[in-house]
Amino acid sequence: MSAPVIRLARPDDAAALAVLGRQTFIDTFVTGFGIPYPVADLTAFLDASFNAEAITTKLAEPGAAWWVAERDGELLAFANAGPNTLPHPDGRASHAELRRLYVGKPAQGLGLGTQLLKIALEWMEANTDGPLWIGVWSGNLKAQKLYAAYGFEKAGEYQYPVGAWMDDEFILRRG
Repeated sequence: MSAPVIRLARPDDAAALAVLGRQTFIDTFVTGFGIPYPVADLTAFLDASFNAEAITTKLAEPGAAWWVAERDGELLAFANAGPNTLPHPDGRASHAELRRLYVGKPAQGLGLGTQLLKIALEWMEANTDGPLWIGVWSGNLKAQKLYAAYGFEKAGEYQYPVGAWMDDEFILRRG
């Protein structure tokens, strides 16, 4: 088994990104944190967010970047950054947002999340005219601690829709 490699995502990664994103969301938020999403809401969210067509569209978004960690042809983790979309009064689309940082359960503990975060932050710094932004689930203390170690502070709160269910999220800002 070779060492994982981090590279820019390609359009032909869309299907694998959809599978990895869907499973990581389930492993993290449903199994891990036990959020009791109603089945219909969870299914609608997963089907809309993690399908090859939606990911293909997101990969082509102007001003966005995607990175994957891969080993022996298998995607293990990914990060996505782009123009800020978080609902904060100081936020602008010209600011950069870390939108997703997902590490599949089998790859956790390999340091891929931190490596992807560093790459994404470097890209974000080079592609913004203001602060950096991250939205994080309010109950994900491990992620909040990681982001705080990189200078992010809580700047607000909002609700993130998972179907009709609304997750309580924190808006983090650096700079």
